[in-house]
Amino acid sequence: MKLIARLRPIQTCTALREIIGPLQSRSFQPDFVPRDPNVKPIRYKYPAAYDPYGPRPPPSDKIVQLAERIAALAPEERRQIGPLLREILRHPTLKPISVEVDVKLEKFDAAAKIKVIKEVRSFTSLGLKEAKDLVEKVPAILKQGVTKEEANEIIEKIKAVGGVAVME
Repeated sequence: MKLIARLRPIQTCTALREIIGPLQSRSFQPDFVPRDPNVKPIRYKYPAAYDPYGPRPPPSDKIVQLAERIAALAPEERRQIGPLLREILRHPTLKPISVEVDVKLEKFDAAAKIKVIKEVRSFTSLGLKEAKDLVEKVPAILKQGVTKEEANEIIEKIKAVGGVAVME
């Protein structure tokens, strides 16, 4: 008797799963109405230029006049507007984005090979054998994805010990 009582909820869940799909059981919600699996979803038509915030009112006459006055200024005066507005409105100044480059070892003096290997080990996480192999297969990329400032420092260090490195 207990076995039959336990099987009935399983049978109703199986029938419900056929209607709403696998892994979904919403029968515990009182307002649930299973949808017909043969019905296609509703396709909404969006305008070509969709603005999620809705239509915006046209600019006021005061704003239009201000824009016309700014457009009539000389180019040198227009360049001064941005920094002055940032200062007055207390907007933070944006730092320039540094470009990532690769540093490539082009060549080195044979007499300075040991110094170049030591210098390569100083700014990479390579061991002695790996650094030696890298230096011996010149031209080779020493470091990838570094900022221009860091690349210049590496190039100067390599140049100081007798090597030639370039940015790519």
